[in-house]
Amino acid sequence: MVGRAVRDREIAGSIPATPTMMPKRKRFWIFLAIRTAANTLIITGIVFAFLAFAPFVKQEISYWWKNHFLKTVQVNDPTPSTKDEIKTLPPLGVTPVNTDFGIIIEKIGVNVPVVANVNASVYSEYIDALNRGAAHAKGTAFPGSTKAENNNVFIFAHSAADPFFTHRYNSIFYLLRKIEVGDRITTFYQGKRYDYIVFKKELVAATSTQYLTNPSKEPILTLQTCDPPGVNLRRLIVTASLVEL
Repeated sequence: MVGRAVRDREIAGSIPATPTMMPKRKRFWIFLAIRTAANTLIITGIVFAFLAFAPFVKQEISYWWKNHFLKTVQVNDPTPSTKDEIKTLPPLGVTPVNTDFGIIIEKIGVNVPVVANVNASVYSEYIDALNRGAAHAKGTAFPGSTKAENNNVFIFAHSAADPFFTHRYNSIFYLLRKIEVGDRITTFYQGKRYDYIVFKKELVAATSTQYLTNPSKEPILTLQTCDPPGVNLRRLIVTASLVEL
């Protein structure tokens, strides 16, 4: 009996004691801390998402509102015969921000300065220009140009940039995809106004450069941006003819 009692005590001593359960109050505070941290992360994510995409949502809502409730009559004129009949330019609904060199596309809310003679092959140069407005490609014509060798005015801009650094100018061509044949684009250069009527809109490969390098005998305006907005997969090209008065 004595031997058995000793063995029982030895076995009992080898079994670890059952851990004491965590106090209820302590469990409550740990649960509260975890829930608070989770809610903070969720709210922070929502705030960052709102700040990131609010500029683009604003443009979509503004475009929808203007074209459903504040729609104005536009001259839709894809044919040369109709274009020849235009003798005066219609009044603008906005005041140009820059008449030395600027571009206005009322349909999509664009009214920005244009930075002239930007080297489209130098990243630092064109990124700086696109943070100040739209960029005019170096070596291409200026609005109103009718010189024989090249009359293509080439202007490019962001359709979207890093959403966390979105500011006034780096997504100005976000709605360029809404432009259709017959829409009007207005430019200003050295204090004079030059209007163009869109006659072509197309999506091309990101590597296509002929729209920039190919000269044009006819006075045209070429606009370029990325498509889909902010994604460097393709290029959206919009081409328009000068309205000659």
